[in-house]
Amino acid sequence: MALDHFGFIFTGRGMDPQQHRSVLEQDDFRTVVVGVSTPDQGVDVARQMVADGVQLIELCGGFGPVWTARILEATDGAVPVGAVGYGPESIDGMARLFPPTD
Repeated sequence: MALDHFGFIFTGRGMDPQQHRSVLEQDDFRTVVVGVSTPDQGVDVARQMVADGVQLIELCGGFGPVWTARILEATDGAVPVGAVGYGPESIDGMARLFPPTD
């Protein structure tokens, strides 16, 4: 089976997952991109993506490993869930952009 339905969730101040979403389609490939204000909103978005047939979910680096694991658990491992990662040279900059929650 080839990947033909991909989901990406990103965090951004003021993002409303009901409004801030885009669908990119080309022939037999579909990408759904959804913005959320906080990582916890990503849980419901990911569940809906799985229900809609997304085969793989990628999260922006703002989710970090804790929320990536929570979303993987919330979707019962139905699809692979990964997150964008940053090397040690970017850690300080990421911490300024995405202060820890929880």
